[in-house]
This record gives sequence, C-alpha cells and structure tokens, in this order.
Amino acid sequence: MIKERVIKIAELKGVIKEDFFPKIGMTSANFRGSAKKTPLNSNAIENILSVFPDINPEWLITGNGNMLRTDQPIQATKSTNDNQDAYPLIDLTVAAGFGSVNFGIEKKDVKEYYIIPKFQDLKIDFMIEVTGSSMYPKYASGDVIACTIIRESKFIQWNKVHVIATAEQGLLVKRIREYDDNHGYIRQCRIPTF
Repeated sequence: MIKERVIKIAELKGVIKEDFFPKIGMTSANFRGSAKKTPLNSNAIENILSVFPDINPEWLITGNGNMLRTDQPIQATKSTNDNQDAYPLIDLTVAAGFGSVNFGIEKKDVKEYYIIPKFQDLKIDFMIEVTGSSMYPKYASGDVIACTIIRESKFIQWNKVHVIATAEQGLLVKRIREYDDNHGYIRQCRIPTF
C-alpha cells in the first residue's frame, strides 16, 4: 500500500513521524486505522516528491522498482572547512590512525570539502576516492564513496562493502565476511588464487 511506502521514506530519511507528516503536508491521522488503507491524492504525491526529489515516483505510486531514483546525479558544491554542513574528501593514502580504535580524520588528511544536499539526512563522516580496479564493477577507479566510521564490530554488516583502515596497507575498500573460526577476524570475500 502506498501509505506504507510513505512510512518507509520517513524511516529511510531518519525523520521522526511528528516532523515528517507536516513536511509532506499531511497529518499522522492519515496513516492510522482505516485511513491508512485509503489512497493518496495527487497533491500529496506531488508534496512528497518535491520534498524528497530522490524518491522514485514509480516506486512510490506502484511499489515497482527501486525506492531511490538512479537517474539523478548527485549535486556537490565545493566548500570551506568551517562550514559544518560540508563533508571532507580525504586523501586515500594519508589518513591518520590506521588500524587503531582512535582512527580519525585530521585537517592534513583532507583534500577538499563538499556540500552535498542528498547526504543531508545521512550520517557521513568523510568521503574517499576509489583507486584501482579490485572492486570493479561495483566501484570503478575514480568513484567517490561516502563513509561512516564504525567503532563497534557489532555494527559491521558481513558480506557488504566497507572501507577498512589497516596499519599495513592503509585504507582498503573491500567486501568482508567474518572469518570461519569466529574469533573476531575478518576476511575478504574474494580470495585470490595463486
């Protein structure tokens, strides 16, 4: 049902429902009881898509396709480092604190800062540029990826792509899974053959 998909938008954006419904010109009463089963009018759909232009209209209306549009380029604007809405693009080879629990980004690690409106509702700590082709076709050399620092292993999503800070090799972009002996080790999913 379309109203369930609207609720999924609020969850994706991390907006509490009390703030979300007024943003789209509706009230929480439209999403309770029998009202939850009624369709949205065209004005409501227009409001949702104007507030959240990255939502795929086909998905919103029919449930088909991806939730987010894939045809919109991400708009980025260079910024100064004193703008708290700006995300740092770091140099892949010089980030401080490799392989330590105190990993952090220092000013000397930052190449440039960018404001990216599409990221405004996401928790992004930094961005890096992918080098090499080991993750192709998922990521090509030159792609920029946005990253969130994970400080606890329970938040690692196994078999997903992560940027890993290592003491030996610096930052790596790899798909990881838990090591078979379950002792807190990780390994790449794609093991090279010799």
